[in-house]
Amino acid sequence: MDAAVKPDEALKTVRLDVIGMTCAACSTRVEKVLSRMPGVAHASVNLPLETAEIDAVESMDPDALIRAVEKAGYEAKVHDDRAKNRRADSEEANARANAYERRTFLLLVFSALLSLPLIAPMIAMPFGLEIAIPALVQLALATPVQIFAGARFYVGAFKALRGGGANMDVLVTLGTSAAYGYSLFQIIALGPQHAGHLYFEASAVILTLILFGKLLELRAKRTTTSAIRSLMALRPDVAHRITDSGLETISVDDLREGDRILVKPGERVPADGEILEGESELDESLITGESLPISKEPGSEVIAGTINGSGALTVRTTALDENTKLARIIRLVEAAQTGKAPVQHLVDRVSAVFVPVIVVVALVTFASWLAFGLAVDEAVGAAVAVLVIACPCALGLATPTALVAGTGAAARAGILIRDIEALEVAHKIDTIVFDKTGTLTEGKPAVTDIRAFDRNEDRLIRIAASAQLPSEHPLAKAMIAEAGKRGLPLAQPTSFKSVPGRGLIATIAGEIVMIGNGRLMDEQGIDRFMADQIARGFEAEGKTCATVAVAGRVVGVIAMADRIREETPDALARLRSLHLTPVMLTGDTQVVAEAVAAKIGIDRVTAGVPPEGKAGAIARLHSEGATVAMVGDGINDAPALAAADVGIAMGEGADVAMETAGITLMRSRPELVADAIAVSRATVSKIRQNLFWAFIYNVIGIPLAAFGLLTPAVAGAAMALSSVSVVTNAGLLARWKPKADHE
Repeated sequence: MDAAVKPDEALKTVRLDVIGMTCAACSTRVEKVLSRMPGVAHASVNLPLETAEIDAVESMDPDALIRAVEKAGYEAKVHDDRAKNRRADSEEANARANAYERRTFLLLVFSALLSLPLIAPMIAMPFGLEIAIPALVQLALATPVQIFAGARFYVGAFKALRGGGANMDVLVTLGTSAAYGYSLFQIIALGPQHAGHLYFEASAVILTLILFGKLLELRAKRTTTSAIRSLMALRPDVAHRITDSGLETISVDDLREGDRILVKPGERVPADGEILEGESELDESLITGESLPISKEPGSEVIAGTINGSGALTVRTTALDENTKLARIIRLVEAAQTGKAPVQHLVDRVSAVFVPVIVVVALVTFASWLAFGLAVDEAVGAAVAVLVIACPCALGLATPTALVAGTGAAARAGILIRDIEALEVAHKIDTIVFDKTGTLTEGKPAVTDIRAFDRNEDRLIRIAASAQLPSEHPLAKAMIAEAGKRGLPLAQPTSFKSVPGRGLIATIAGEIVMIGNGRLMDEQGIDRFMADQIARGFEAEGKTCATVAVAGRVVGVIAMADRIREETPDALARLRSLHLTPVMLTGDTQVVAEAVAAKIGIDRVTAGVPPEGKAGAIARLHSEGATVAMVGDGINDAPALAAADVGIAMGEGADVAMETAGITLMRSRPELVADAIAVSRATVSKIRQNLFWAFIYNVIGIPLAAFGLLTPAVAGAAMALSSVSVVTNAGLLARWKPKADHE
């Protein structure tokens, strides 16, 4: 943290789009420049996405950050978070990338055509043919390549050096300029007829091969960043608003919350909303990962960007533009892809000193060859080969490309990874803790049994439902729903107090009503002996019981059951096959919890845990040496989600749960938990593979080049291949699919 930033000072996050970075040294340079600015606490730069995220004091002027980036030799602008402008920026960036790719391709063809004659002697040599190309012809062929193909590297090197850093462009420029310059010097000093070995073919071929590698790299990087572009493309441009005067087609940007809109068959939904009229099926696959269309009817929620099926829908808008679920998903994916895995910080430190070290190695190589009495042209060749093969592109791309590809593949499957630390830690998880209600079960309990001591079931359920009208608890909703089925009139309580983990106390028609578990009754000094006798039988069947007391006396027991999700047993079996231990955490009694656990196949149960005690239960697992993931969906799960090594929130749950968790499952299906762990393991595996290949090229290639065992041209090909192999390997993650979709 910058010394000028106080530890308790309020910070804001500024995101910049950075244009012109070509390698790890570039991103490291930009990050270092931003981090050193007064008022900046932290800066993180992502090379594949060309973005910078800066945590700075509230008074920080974004223009000052932009000027710092420009002074370092790159272009920058403030990243626009508004959905409309974000898509426009994405389309503009995509168009810019396409144009750059076309220019690179044309330049590659131009360079290849001029370089091919220069390598003709090498191609002909194995066939016993000797082709001698005059020195001036070599000069004529190599010069346009050096000027036009080399221009982008010269410009990049100048900007980097002007900003006080060194990047891949510096190495390429030094290497090819040394080869070209030495050859030109010989022609001028000794004459075209007497010049020794010339390296025109080396400089031209190196630039051509690097351009070829850059072209493949550009195309592969486009695949890894496709998830964001696909999500942005989901937002339609127009909407059909219903007014008193009829139907009008307007821009989506002109919609207002509460507007009534018509979504025609086959159209995309322009905003989040609630269906007022009509029935249809909506394809939500690109947002939630759900492969089958979802039936919708009046009262159902619809998500912006989903595709309407065969029926026309009248929808009341509830969220627009950047407040829609689609926009939130895009922000979550962007945040994950912009972040850095902890291993990347080591790579950044290596990259920061890599280029200067390689320049020193090249100079030592050149001097050593001369010191041992070898020819100058051989010394030049070895030094150039060292400079060229050592370009740190692959090193800089190894981690971020894998992260971008992995999080993108996960997003398409309905698994949103909120931060990179969660992704990297998830592959180490050995214990999965599940909240029971709404996670392993459907979260919609229903009343199954009513035992009224005066045998008046309607009176008992009417009292219980009335007392719980202000409550949002699932059990309260179950009792209110039962009263509704029976057509019972309810009375609004004159006072209401929730007792977390125990129940509630309310006043109805002047009488105090208490509804809850045994602990509430004990605290209030109420005899619960008869209620316990009844409750034990229900709890043995896996039902949850609520004891009802009026005016200090127990009047009955209401039993409820929450149906277990159909896919829960298979999901838990998959977790065990991944060598993970599932644990159920619930506020239910031990008897109820064990009955449910026996049905679904969980061996370890922690029951009777109040909301404030869930984080403590996670801490106890930590003390046993477990690495814990917590899966939950409610507000009361938020502390436990935060306390776990990785929090996993069900997407249909409370917003606070999703904001606290590192991973959000857009579908409330427990089998996606195993998929989230699987994609984490796959991504971390790709990072390790990429880092291995990036390092191995340099570890093997630099000594070979220094000892003259690699020609500059072969070194250029190896360098290009290293970057392409890393990006292509990362791109393979795009093919990852959740196992549930194959079953």
